[in-house]
Amino acid sequence: MDMLLFSLDRDTSTPLYEQLYEGIKDAIIQQKIAVGEKLPSKRKLSDFLNISQTTIELAYAQLLAEGYIASKPRVGYFVEDIDELPFIEKPINSTPTVQKKRTYKIDFSPGKIDEDSFPFTVWRKYAKELIDLHSKELLQIGDRQGEYELRTQIASYLYQSRGINCTAEQIVIGSGTEQLMPFILRLFDDTNIALENPGYSAIPRNHLEHVAIPVDVDADGLLVDQLEKTEANLVYITPSHQFPTGAVLSAARRAQLLKWAAQKESRYIIEDDYDSEFRYIGKPIPALHSLDQNDKVIYMSTFTKSLMPSLRVAYFVLPPTLLSRYNEVFGYYSATVPRFDQHILAHFMKDGHFSKHLNRMRKIYRKKHDKLLSIFTRHYPAIKVSGDVAGMHVLIQVPHEKQEHELQQIAIENDISILPISNYLLTPIQLKRPTFLLGFGGIPIDKIEPHLDALMAVWSIDKH
Repeated sequence: MDMLLFSLDRDTSTPLYEQLYEGIKDAIIQQKIAVGEKLPSKRKLSDFLNISQTTIELAYAQLLAEGYIASKPRVGYFVEDIDELPFIEKPINSTPTVQKKRTYKIDFSPGKIDEDSFPFTVWRKYAKELIDLHSKELLQIGDRQGEYELRTQIASYLYQSRGINCTAEQIVIGSGTEQLMPFILRLFDDTNIALENPGYSAIPRNHLEHVAIPVDVDADGLLVDQLEKTEANLVYITPSHQFPTGAVLSAARRAQLLKWAAQKESRYIIEDDYDSEFRYIGKPIPALHSLDQNDKVIYMSTFTKSLMPSLRVAYFVLPPTLLSRYNEVFGYYSATVPRFDQHILAHFMKDGHFSKHLNRMRKIYRKKHDKLLSIFTRHYPAIKVSGDVAGMHVLIQVPHEKQEHELQQIAIENDISILPISNYLLTPIQLKRPTFLLGFGGIPIDKIEPHLDALMAVWSIDKH
């Protein structure tokens, strides 16, 4: 070809070489310049476009680097076959689609917390004190298991509140259960893991590379008899408040489960104690770990419910028998939670604010819990409520001719979010009625009744 005709705008902030590069690239993509065709020499194109040879050299260099053209020494530049390139970019004017998380006017999701009761003033105080030159060492990488100060506070809290006797050296901090579970699984080679069915869905569906074996639950929690018939050496369980059913693992089954783990050296129990702080009926349920005499329980918990989901601080407590294995596998890892966040939380706990906050939130959530149950009892007696002894959600069974997915879609169309129990099933279970998780933690107490009335109305369930 003799010459390239491009319109270069000298009044724009875009450099001339970039304009030339884009023009030639687009011409190649649109096949206006044929494959194998030779581009003009830098000198000729410089004279023709009245720009410097350096500008043309920069444009050609970029095209060469991206594979649109090829260079033959002492001959020149030639157009490559773009079908052989790894990709062809979309037109410049195309706009990528960004999937935004939908928000709802009414949200019964079980993961919501009460936003109005968070102690912002106290939290801000510790944040301001830490973000200072005196804390400049926190800019460096910290302990791979998490900050020692925070692990010490967690160990103290677990002893006082859950009867767990452990040291800071046994604790590993990470950014959520989903991130920590793969850590635990890597400590075991090709181990089958049993999971509650229904159970915490994010683990088997998104993160497990091992074989997940579903084990059913009933009103007394995990069916240990069923577990004993499997090939599992690990079991993941939420014994104090089974998610999502709310069942509490009975004393007999706790003893049976601990006995199962003790029968083989390779067997361990992963206890997720995700919301043990909020119990409304009877005394707190002891942690399974506190009953373990054989170092067979790996204890997990999080600050998602007790403080805030966005903090992204969770932890597990390893039995001493697994510490050397952990150090061997994860010796090169760094903690995934920012050090500043860890120290803010450590100071918050050390000065007693965490305990005060929990006491205050127990009262708030208990009032919401009692209000919710009162509304169902007085106005919607046909709805069966279960899993109501603890936590920030209940299960509701709805007497309706429509299926779960149909009722959920009706709610969504009316700007209401509510999750069916089928979202948490590993294998199908035939239920007599459509069953849903109804979270109340994030709903202001004066909005609970109108929100519940709105849900029942779209499902055509009359208020008594």
